[in-house]
Amino acid sequence: MFAEPTFAHGREQLLSLLRTHAFAEREVILASGQRSNFYVDCKTVSLDAEGSFWIGRLFRRIIDELAPTAGAVGGLTLGADPIATAVAVASYQASRPLHAFIVRKEPKGHGTGQWLEAAARLDRTRPVVIVEDVVTTGGSSIKAIERAIESGLTVAAVVALVDRLEGGRAAIEAHAPLCSLFDRRDFLP
Repeated sequence: MFAEPTFAHGREQLLSLLRTHAFAEREVILASGQRSNFYVDCKTVSLDAEGSFWIGRLFRRIIDELAPTAGAVGGLTLGADPIATAVAVASYQASRPLHAFIVRKEPKGHGTGQWLEAAARLDRTRPVVIVEDVVTTGGSSIKAIERAIESGLTVAAVVALVDRLEGGRAAIEAHAPLCSLFDRRDFLP
């Protein structure tokens, strides 16, 4: 699939956006608490009109291949929110609708106390795909997987924009297969 001309073109367009608008070589502390000398702020691209377009198309294509029976996509808020929405829109345009859902970091503080938003719309007989912006340790994806399973869903796969190649893949793959569009080698020599 990565070699298909249409997919390869979209992947190059998205990589160009990420390199231009999301990547920085500087000292940062990541969500995992780890220090790093580079950062990829995927939200600057996933919230961009063109970036959202390419993410939706590419992720939908990957999901069609990895989890053809999936009925929904979602992940841990905040990084997964624009990705799940982009995939939902692209899937509808492709006449294979995948609903989006959001996994909260804390249960809802009022009402039902739920962990998942839009869960009532999901078909429990179909698996879901967890989406992620950046994988470092895998903690966000694993939390999303656990919350989805606790809510009665089956997780077919995880699809990420960037894998930092810092151990997260192995941690996630103990729960579900992981496919990432890019990894640190696409940004650093």
